[in-house]
Amino acid sequence: MAYEDLRSFLRTLEREGELRRIKVQVDPYLEVGEITDRVQKAHGPALLFENVKGSELPLAMNVFGTQRRLCLALGIKSLDEIGERIGELLKPELPHGLSGFKDALGKVAQLRSVPPKHVKGAPCQQIVLTDDQVDLNALPALHTWPQDGGSFFNLGLTHTKHPETGQRNLGLYRLQRHDSRTIGMHWQIHKDSTNHYAVAQRLGERLPVAIAFGCPPVVTYAATAPLPADIDEYLFAGFVQRERVELVDCKTVPLQVPAHCEVVLEGWLEPGVTRPEGPFGDHTGFYTPVEPFPALTVTAVTMRKNALLQSIVVGRPPTEDGPLGKATERFFLPLLKMIVPDIVDYDLPETGGFHNCAIIAIDKRYPKHAQKVMNAIWGAHLMSLTKLIVVVDADCDVHDYAEVSWRAFGNVDYARDLLLTEGPVDHLDHASYQQFWGGKLGIDATRKLPQEGYTRNGGWPEMITSEPATAALVDRRWKEYGL
Repeated sequence: MAYEDLRSFLRTLEREGELRRIKVQVDPYLEVGEITDRVQKAHGPALLFENVKGSELPLAMNVFGTQRRLCLALGIKSLDEIGERIGELLKPELPHGLSGFKDALGKVAQLRSVPPKHVKGAPCQQIVLTDDQVDLNALPALHTWPQDGGSFFNLGLTHTKHPETGQRNLGLYRLQRHDSRTIGMHWQIHKDSTNHYAVAQRLGERLPVAIAFGCPPVVTYAATAPLPADIDEYLFAGFVQRERVELVDCKTVPLQVPAHCEVVLEGWLEPGVTRPEGPFGDHTGFYTPVEPFPALTVTAVTMRKNALLQSIVVGRPPTEDGPLGKATERFFLPLLKMIVPDIVDYDLPETGGFHNCAIIAIDKRYPKHAQKVMNAIWGAHLMSLTKLIVVVDADCDVHDYAEVSWRAFGNVDYARDLLLTEGPVDHLDHASYQQFWGGKLGIDATRKLPQEGYTRNGGWPEMITSEPATAALVDRRWKEYGL
């Protein structure tokens, strides 16, 4: 089922035993972060802090902290479901017969029926505060780690649009609360909103921004998805949940936000106006340094009656980022296979932040096939930020890290099977000697062919496997052995 809003999903989690209410007062300075980090590393429940010091709003945390909860949020049984639906849409074959035409029309209908729907009134505007009424200190922002540069909102869905084309973008960025009316926008260099702001500056225009908190679960996921700039996140959200997302016009900026979110901040970015932002303990597990980022002047806060806020704690994995990143890995496999059809499957380890390492399985057919795939990955949208690519044969389970390690440790001649290059890296990468670009490594852990220079006697050896008849015999007699 699709959840119209966050609060209805939280009710489901409570019925399922997946939510704990924290009724005692907790401090958003370090205490909430410490509690949440311990719970999410134990793969524990979602948390609803009902008494947050300094604020009247409850705070929902660790909502998507397990794959089970994320699947519940998106109305699916497994993360592979959405990938399979995307794969069906991408099939290019011409329809055959009446049933084929029905299938083709069904694909078109899936997209036509899910664009966002504009509504005039919305729960998120039951309370409207403007200008001097705005007080961001009334909202529970988190100071999560000791050396953080201040308090942050970590799950605000940021809306902008291209000043020339009007193309909307929905993104998820950390937001530092500078004062009662100003927020720092941590827009990384590779993000679409950064481009929107750059165009506005070139035109000498201010840029409207709307930030929505406590959105319907599928919308929150869509904001994290690495979609191309010309694909509307709300169309994707509607496709995932098979229902249109309702949007309402903002009060003081020419943008739209989810009608059933909890809190909205509206405001304008003036050209060239920045403030120092950070440090911040980020999903890399390290503090990111202080840098200048645009500073948003908030002109209005709208909210539901009895609103609540949702946030997230990032840091050393595992964190709530894990299930969200794994969903993206599964959902976008068909799209990646369109760009690089050689791929059989792939895995993006959470410990690599889902962009530092990619494990790729291919059905190897010719010499240097693995290196061809590496270069294709480094040219594929945000996969270009991948620092380490490990390529294995199709019979390797890329999600079994022990098996992948066995192949990478044993199948590689490190004088011949490495591809070292340079290219763009993530904005937050601290290991690169220059910001935004650095070294990349490809490891060819596939079997080697004679044409690749592997000419040893007997060729590449066979892997050890059990004799099938004996294995079947032992399966049948296992109970007899008393083991």
